[in-house]
Amino acid sequence: MTVRTGRVICDLTISADGYSAGPHQTEERPFGDDGGDGSGAGLHAWMFDTPDENRAEVDAMAAAGAFLMGRNMFGPVRGEWDRPWNGWWGDDPPFHAPVFVLTHHAREPQQMAGGTTYHFVTDGIAPALTRARAAAGDGDVLILGGATTINQYLAAGLIDELRLHIAALTLGAGTRLFEGVPPLRLEQTSSRPATQVTHVTYRVLS
Repeated sequence: MTVRTGRVICDLTISADGYSAGPHQTEERPFGDDGGDGSGAGLHAWMFDTPDENRAEVDAMAAAGAFLMGRNMFGPVRGEWDRPWNGWWGDDPPFHAPVFVLTHHAREPQQMAGGTTYHFVTDGIAPALTRARAAAGDGDVLILGGATTINQYLAAGLIDELRLHIAALTLGAGTRLFEGVPPLRLEQTSSRPATQVTHVTYRVLS
Protein backbone atom coordinates (compact mmCIF):
# COMPACT_ATOMS: atom_id res chain seq x y z
CA MET A 1 0.00 0.00 0.00
CA THR A 2 1.38 3.41 -1.00
CA VAL A 3 1.12 6.11 1.65
CA ARG A 4 0.64 9.62 0.30
CA THR A 5 2.98 12.05 2.07
CA GLY A 6 2.11 15.31 0.33
CA ARG A 7 -0.67 17.53 1.59
CA VAL A 8 -3.49 19.27 -0.26
CA ILE A 9 -3.25 22.91 0.76
CA CYS A 10 -5.42 25.92 0.04
CA ASP A 11 -3.46 29.17 -0.11
CA LEU A 12 -5.62 32.27 -0.44
CA THR A 13 -5.64 35.98 0.35
CA ILE A 14 -8.98 37.22 1.66
CA SER A 15 -10.32 40.47 3.03
CA ALA A 16 -11.13 40.76 6.73
CA ASP A 17 -14.75 39.98 5.84
CA GLY A 18 -13.83 36.87 3.89
CA TYR A 19 -13.83 37.88 0.21
CA SER A 20 -11.14 36.95 -2.31
CA ALA A 21 -12.47 39.38 -4.93
CA GLY A 22 -15.13 42.05 -5.20
CA PRO A 23 -18.26 41.92 -7.38
CA HIS A 24 -18.40 42.85 -11.09
CA GLN A 25 -15.17 41.18 -12.22
CA THR A 26 -14.09 41.87 -15.81
CA GLU A 27 -10.98 41.37 -17.90
CA GLU A 28 -9.98 44.98 -17.21
CA ARG A 29 -10.86 44.64 -13.50
CA PRO A 30 -10.13 40.99 -12.61
CA PHE A 31 -10.77 41.59 -8.89
CA GLY A 32 -13.92 43.60 -9.57
CA ASP A 33 -14.97 46.32 -7.15
CA ASP A 34 -12.04 45.88 -4.81
CA GLY A 35 -11.79 49.43 -3.47
CA GLY A 36 -9.17 50.33 -6.07
CA ASP A 37 -8.55 49.86 -9.77
CA GLY A 38 -9.75 46.25 -9.81
CA SER A 39 -6.25 44.76 -10.00
CA GLY A 40 -6.30 43.39 -6.45
CA ALA A 41 -3.44 45.70 -5.50
CA GLY A 42 -4.97 46.50 -2.12
CA LEU A 43 -5.87 42.92 -1.32
CA HIS A 44 -2.41 41.64 -2.26
CA ALA A 45 -0.39 44.66 -1.14
CA TRP A 46 1.29 42.46 1.50
CA MET A 47 3.02 40.48 -1.27
CA PHE A 48 4.25 43.43 -3.31
CA ASP A 49 4.62 46.41 -0.96
CA THR A 50 6.28 44.52 1.91
CA PRO A 51 7.82 41.42 0.31
CA ASP A 52 10.70 41.06 2.77
CA GLU A 53 8.34 41.06 5.74
CA ASN A 54 6.34 38.23 4.15
CA ARG A 55 9.11 36.26 2.47
CA ALA A 56 8.39 33.02 4.34
CA GLU A 57 4.76 32.93 3.18
CA VAL A 58 5.66 33.71 -0.43
CA ASP A 59 8.40 31.06 -0.43
CA ALA A 60 5.97 28.51 0.99
CA MET A 61 3.69 29.04 -2.01
CA ALA A 62 6.53 28.32 -4.42
CA ALA A 63 7.48 25.08 -2.66
CA ALA A 64 4.53 23.01 -3.92
CA GLY A 65 5.03 20.07 -6.25
CA ALA A 66 1.95 20.94 -8.31
CA PHE A 67 -0.72 23.63 -8.42
CA LEU A 68 -4.45 23.67 -9.09
CA MET A 69 -6.74 26.56 -9.97
CA GLY A 70 -10.13 27.34 -11.44
CA ARG A 71 -10.55 28.78 -14.90
CA ASN A 72 -11.69 32.12 -13.49
CA MET A 73 -8.32 32.49 -11.78
CA PHE A 74 -6.47 31.42 -14.93
CA GLY A 75 -8.04 34.15 -17.02
CA PRO A 76 -11.10 35.96 -18.35
CA VAL A 77 -11.75 33.81 -21.44
CA ARG A 78 -15.13 32.06 -21.15
CA GLY A 79 -16.66 29.25 -23.15
CA GLU A 80 -14.56 27.75 -25.96
CA TRP A 81 -10.91 28.77 -26.17
CA ASP A 82 -11.52 31.23 -29.00
CA ARG A 83 -8.33 33.26 -28.55
CA PRO A 84 -4.83 32.69 -27.17
CA TRP A 85 -4.59 32.99 -23.41
CA ASN A 86 -1.79 31.64 -21.24
CA GLY A 87 -2.66 33.10 -17.84
CA TRP A 88 -2.09 36.45 -16.18
CA TRP A 89 1.58 35.76 -15.38
CA GLY A 90 3.40 36.20 -18.69
CA ASP A 91 5.74 33.83 -20.54
CA ASP A 92 7.57 32.72 -17.37
CA PRO A 93 4.91 32.14 -14.69
CA PRO A 94 6.02 31.92 -11.06
CA PHE A 95 4.89 28.31 -10.54
CA HIS A 96 7.79 26.35 -12.14
CA ALA A 97 5.74 23.15 -11.80
CA PRO A 98 2.65 21.54 -13.35
CA VAL A 99 -0.52 23.63 -13.01
CA PHE A 100 -3.93 21.98 -13.42
CA VAL A 101 -6.72 24.29 -14.57
CA LEU A 102 -10.35 23.30 -14.11
CA THR A 103 -12.41 23.98 -17.24
CA HIS A 104 -15.41 22.65 -19.17
CA HIS A 105 -13.62 23.09 -22.51
CA ALA A 106 -10.76 20.85 -23.60
CA ARG A 107 -7.41 22.28 -24.57
CA GLU A 108 -3.96 20.83 -25.18
CA PRO A 109 -1.35 21.33 -22.44
CA GLN A 110 0.53 24.62 -22.68
CA GLN A 111 4.23 24.55 -21.83
CA MET A 112 5.68 27.84 -20.59
CA ALA A 113 9.18 29.02 -19.72
CA GLY A 114 10.72 28.13 -16.38
CA GLY A 115 9.19 24.69 -15.94
CA THR A 116 5.49 25.63 -15.79
CA THR A 117 3.06 23.56 -17.88
CA TYR A 118 -0.66 24.26 -17.80
CA HIS A 119 -2.88 21.17 -18.00
CA PHE A 120 -6.58 21.69 -18.67
CA VAL A 121 -8.88 19.25 -16.87
CA THR A 122 -12.49 18.83 -17.98
CA ASP A 123 -13.77 15.96 -15.83
CA GLY A 124 -14.14 17.62 -12.43
CA ILE A 125 -12.42 18.48 -9.19
CA ALA A 126 -11.56 14.95 -8.03
CA PRO A 127 -9.84 13.85 -11.27
CA ALA A 128 -7.97 17.16 -11.36
CA LEU A 129 -6.69 16.56 -7.84
CA THR A 130 -5.72 12.97 -8.69
CA ARG A 131 -3.62 14.23 -11.58
CA ALA A 132 -2.07 17.00 -9.47
CA ARG A 133 -1.16 14.51 -6.72
CA ALA A 134 0.48 12.22 -9.25
CA ALA A 135 2.47 15.12 -10.67
CA ALA A 136 3.50 16.35 -7.21
CA GLY A 137 4.77 12.93 -6.08
CA ASP A 138 5.70 13.30 -2.42
CA GLY A 139 5.27 17.08 -2.63
CA ASP A 140 2.28 19.20 -1.71
CA VAL A 141 -0.54 20.22 -4.03
CA LEU A 142 -1.41 23.90 -3.66
CA ILE A 143 -4.93 25.00 -4.60
CA LEU A 144 -4.60 28.71 -5.31
CA GLY A 145 -8.18 29.66 -6.02
CA GLY A 146 -10.31 31.32 -6.61
CA ALA A 147 -12.58 31.02 -3.63
CA THR A 148 -15.32 29.28 -5.65
CA THR A 149 -12.90 26.49 -6.58
CA ILE A 150 -11.59 26.19 -3.04
CA ASN A 151 -15.14 26.02 -1.70
CA GLN A 152 -15.83 23.03 -3.94
CA TYR A 153 -12.78 21.20 -2.59
CA LEU A 154 -13.66 22.11 1.01
CA ALA A 155 -17.23 20.90 0.57
CA ALA A 156 -15.90 17.60 -0.82
CA GLY A 157 -13.55 17.14 2.15
CA LEU A 158 -10.43 17.15 -0.04
CA ILE A 159 -8.32 19.86 1.64
CA ASP A 160 -5.86 19.06 4.43
CA GLU A 161 -4.69 22.57 5.30
CA LEU A 162 -5.88 26.16 4.90
CA ARG A 163 -3.29 28.94 4.63
CA LEU A 164 -5.19 32.22 4.77
CA HIS A 165 -3.67 35.66 4.36
CA ILE A 166 -6.19 38.07 5.89
CA ALA A 167 -5.70 41.55 4.47
CA ALA A 168 -6.49 44.63 6.56
CA LEU A 169 -9.46 45.79 4.50
CA THR A 170 -13.06 44.84 3.81
CA LEU A 171 -14.83 44.48 0.47
CA GLY A 172 -18.44 44.15 1.58
CA ALA A 173 -19.46 41.81 -1.26
CA GLY A 174 -18.01 39.57 -3.93
CA THR A 175 -16.62 36.04 -4.06
CA ARG A 176 -16.51 34.71 -0.52
CA LEU A 177 -14.52 31.87 1.01
CA PHE A 178 -16.67 29.20 2.77
CA GLU A 179 -19.78 30.12 0.76
CA GLY A 180 -21.89 26.95 0.54
CA VAL A 181 -19.38 24.93 2.57
CA PRO A 182 -20.75 22.76 5.40
CA PRO A 183 -19.47 23.47 8.93
CA LEU A 184 -15.81 22.53 9.37
CA ARG A 185 -13.71 21.62 12.38
CA LEU A 186 -10.37 23.45 12.16
CA GLU A 187 -7.20 23.34 14.23
CA GLN A 188 -5.11 26.51 14.18
CA THR A 189 -1.47 25.59 13.74
CA SER A 190 0.08 29.03 13.28
CA SER A 191 -0.72 32.74 13.23
CA ARG A 192 1.57 35.64 12.41
CA PRO A 193 0.61 39.32 12.17
CA ALA A 194 2.41 41.56 9.69
CA THR A 195 1.98 45.21 8.71
CA GLN A 196 -0.79 44.73 6.13
CA VAL A 197 -1.92 41.17 6.73
CA THR A 198 -2.33 38.37 9.26
CA HIS A 199 -1.20 34.91 8.16
CA VAL A 200 -3.24 32.08 9.70
CA THR A 201 -2.86 28.36 9.04
CA TYR A 202 -5.51 25.80 9.93
CA ARG A 203 -5.48 22.02 9.71
CA VAL A 204 -8.83 20.81 8.42
CA LEU A 205 -10.06 18.09 10.81
CA SER A 206 -13.41 17.38 9.18
